[in-house]
Amino acid sequence: MVLKQTAQCLLNISKVLANTRSIRTHLPVMNAQRTYTSGPRVQALAPNFEGLAVVNNDFKTIKLSDFAGKYLYLFFYPLDFTFVCPTEIIAFSDRIEEFQKLNTSIVGVSCDSHFSHLAWVNTPRKSGGLGELKYPLLSDFKKQIAKDYAVLLENDGVPLRGSFIIDPQGMIRQITVNDLPVGRSVDEVLRLIKAFQFVDKHGEVCPANWDPEKPTIKPTPKGSKEYFNKVN
Repeated sequence: MVLKQTAQCLLNISKVLANTRSIRTHLPVMNAQRTYTSGPRVQALAPNFEGLAVVNNDFKTIKLSDFAGKYLYLFFYPLDFTFVCPTEIIAFSDRIEEFQKLNTSIVGVSCDSHFSHLAWVNTPRKSGGLGELKYPLLSDFKKQIAKDYAVLLENDGVPLRGSFIIDPQGMIRQITVNDLPVGRSVDEVLRLIKAFQFVDKHGEVCPANWDPEKPTIKPTPKGSKEYFNKVN
């Protein structure tokens, strides 16, 4: 009797183990080489950075503290002389005046050398180059900045399309990270900066799809009812 019970118990255990193995085979397999360290967080101070950048067709050392007292849009892109990257970089450059009106600077970062950046800036746009660029392109040749901001694909040696909105006190207010094939929206970046600046100034909060022409919400039970009565 005892032997039968033991045999039945072992049989049940083997069935459980078999089911477990079956479940595991249906789980997505992660690339063990593609690991990430814990990175910066919203409402935390931005990691410091310093490096050589191409500024006005010359080389210049820039660092995070250079932008104290202003908003900074810091964005990472994978590689110079590629396909999606120039469309983003040019789009931000062509609308630099809109950022300047918001007391906002822009810095683009990749792990290419500063010489590569300079060559790209001096390549005509019709040939896939950047042409005249109105903000710095920072070289992160040692990949340390990309690591500090947790956007580096270790196995590939290039950063994801990470975006960081940093306020005048050096605090991160917004983070987005795109996979390599998809570019970013200049309109959305401007909208977010305007929203954070509005909140900082007025103390009200911005609902979904907010833009400066739309109402905001007073963050109290009574104040929020005023908003909901207005829009519903």
